[in-house]
Amino acid sequence: MKSLSVSALAAGMLAAFVGFASSFAVIIQGLTAVGASPAQAASGLMALSVAMGLGGVILSLRTRMPISIAWSTPGAALLATSGAVAGGFAASVGAFLATGLLIVAAGLWKPLGRWVAAIPAPLASAMLAGVLLGLCLAPARAVAQSPGPGLAIVLAWAVVARINRLFAVPAAVVVAFGWIAATTDLSSLHAAALWPHPVLVAPVFSPAALVGITLPLFIVTMASQNIPGIAVLGINGFRPAPGPLFRDTGLLSLLAAPFGGHAVNLAAITAALCAGPDAHPDPRRRWPAAVVAGLGYILFGLLAGAATAFIGAAPPVLIEAVAGLALLGAFGAALLGAVSDPKDREAAVVTFLVSASGLNFMGIGGAFWGLLAGGGLLALGRWRRG
Repeated sequence: MKSLSVSALAAGMLAAFVGFASSFAVIIQGLTAVGASPAQAASGLMALSVAMGLGGVILSLRTRMPISIAWSTPGAALLATSGAVAGGFAASVGAFLATGLLIVAAGLWKPLGRWVAAIPAPLASAMLAGVLLGLCLAPARAVAQSPGPGLAIVLAWAVVARINRLFAVPAAVVVAFGWIAATTDLSSLHAAALWPHPVLVAPVFSPAALVGITLPLFIVTMASQNIPGIAVLGINGFRPAPGPLFRDTGLLSLLAAPFGGHAVNLAAITAALCAGPDAHPDPRRRWPAAVVAGLGYILFGLLAGAATAFIGAAPPVLIEAVAGLALLGAFGAALLGAVSDPKDREAAVVTFLVSASGLNFMGIGGAFWGLLAGGGLLALGRWRRG
């Protein structure tokens, strides 16, 4: 690529490293929570990495814009709190496929995209905050249960965050992995388990999974990832048509779903790295950064088996602590968005509490019921005011 510069190369490599290292533990935890075996979780992580890598490369080359693709980290956090559904991981894969279809439909059929955008922002933010709360408490639990490694992980994150926030979570990952390697018997890990093997899962379409996973996952992915991703590109002077990008991320999600991937979408944080002036002073020469990031994600996908096997041999509380630290920023932003409007604050608080409660009614998780309860209260309040 003649347009590739040193700054674009560096920005792309940084985006790939930060995007993968800061949240892969959340992905594995989410897939495991909805019934994935270690091999299926490794396959899902690999499928997501390859899908978002290919998406970034193809879309950036096609549009000559820095289009960065990421996995849905809030969506994985949603899975971690949803728990296994009737039908096991096969039913979860069916829900992932349905989510991909909805994202494609949002790109092809403008009314659906407008309906998603019309969901009151306080309720969408409150649902996301409720979903994230349990994981964000994990660092405190880690310090209580394992003071030595727990404090080391939290202190590494806090100290590095004061220097460069982008590297805070990767620093916590390094400390956690170093502690685990030094204190855990890893002799049981076989070399064959370290290489990712695609695991094809035949989907089962369960009503409970479609309502409890598909709808919240679709809303979270669109409201907290795809729409902000378009906004980040716009802030940096790039204005691609949203519909085709939503459609393409939906198609990528459909390709990853049979192998265990839950959803991919437009990136937000890593998009800022590739689309901002640090990638290149000339906006027309920033798109190679997203191509480099995409190639980096594909390479990291080959490490999915090793990452999953290592995490499987580690104390769960330490991995949860890293995942919680990775989600603190998203939790804070969601909580602020939920309560910023006094008129909708009560409905948002109800949505937050029900979503965070761990409620599982009729096989459907709390995120759906939280959105339903808050939406009903909001509609009642607006009807009375009207």
